[in-house]
Amino acid sequence: MKIVVSNRKALHDYHVLESFEAGIVLAGSEVKSLRQGTVSISDAYGNMSGGEVYLYNLHIAAYKNSSAGKLNPKRRRKLLLKKREMKKLYGLVEQRGNTMIPLKIYFNDRGYAKVEVGVCRRKRLYDKKEKILKREEERKIAKFRKVAR
Repeated sequence: MKIVVSNRKALHDYHVLESFEAGIVLAGSEVKSLRQGTVSISDAYGNMSGGEVYLYNLHIAAYKNSSAGKLNPKRRRKLLLKKREMKKLYGLVEQRGNTMIPLKIYFNDRGYAKVEVGVCRRKRLYDKKEKILKREEERKIAKFRKVAR
């Protein structure tokens, strides 16, 4: 599994409640751009419309050697999920405060581009501060143990 891009900002700003693996519908030149790593998922989000799941604001730069017509780099892209996964995802996203965010894009063993989509809830400011304080305390404890040996 080759991870192309991961959304670390989402892991900092959101609590991930549940994650799903989905295929993504891409044009041929977009796959080549993905393999080069010219993709940005920092502003991307998912939404459901017409019984389908789409990703919005996923920026895949145009492949420089492509002879095909230029595609919009931020066009909406359809996600490929099973029907029961879509129903579960719809139920989770419809709850107040939940959003669908891509966590990482990667190529699986068979060479298919996949997206890990998470149903997330935004962290409060005090949650972030608490996490930082906890991390600092763990560092102090580890340093103390290292000195005690």
